[in-house]
Amino acid sequence: MNVPTEHIPSTIQLVAPAIKQYGYLAVFGLILLEDFGVPSPGETTLIAAAFFSGLGDLNIFIVIIIAVLGAIIGDNIGYAIGYFGGHPLVLKFGKYLFITKEKLEKAENFFNKHGGKIVTLARFVEGLRQVNGIIAGLSDMTWKKFLIFNSIGASLWVILWSLIGYFAGQHINLFLKYQLMFSIGVGVLIVIYIIYRFINKRKVR
Repeated sequence: MNVPTEHIPSTIQLVAPAIKQYGYLAVFGLILLEDFGVPSPGETTLIAAAFFSGLGDLNIFIVIIIAVLGAIIGDNIGYAIGYFGGHPLVLKFGKYLFITKEKLEKAENFFNKHGGKIVTLARFVEGLRQVNGIIAGLSDMTWKKFLIFNSIGASLWVILWSLIGYFAGQHINLFLKYQLMFSIGVGVLIVIYIIYRFINKRKVR
């Protein structure tokens, strides 16, 4: 990868050296780490890898496959932590990731009410993406159900940001400027859905 630093969009310069040095391994590792709660620029790494693919330095299809595998495996590690470690383990180490007992209880109630759909949508929401596997495990969601919905969410998430990174080129900063707005939008849709379900239940009663 011989792209001069000044030609690399500022939003992905942080992870560019890791991708330049380790290639697909960096993509896999950083996404995997992010997906079971370790602070890691997984989404930025995915977009950066797709950007370099657009320049011909990486293969976009391999990036997508590697990223999907990293996302699924990472989330399943998170699920195992939540399922086998339980609340004591998650709360003990979660304090370093700003996971409190109150936040955990709210998230669990949320997952218990809406199940698989939230596992899929959580992939697109910053914060939820990093802990959705852990919370699903704590909530005693069956592993098969989690695997199916998580795989769907991971695939959609990887494909979306890979295409953006691949085709945006030097305009990638513009897309990433609205990345937070996109996450907020998904969060708002989730809230609207919850309100809709609540109103319907009251009508039925």
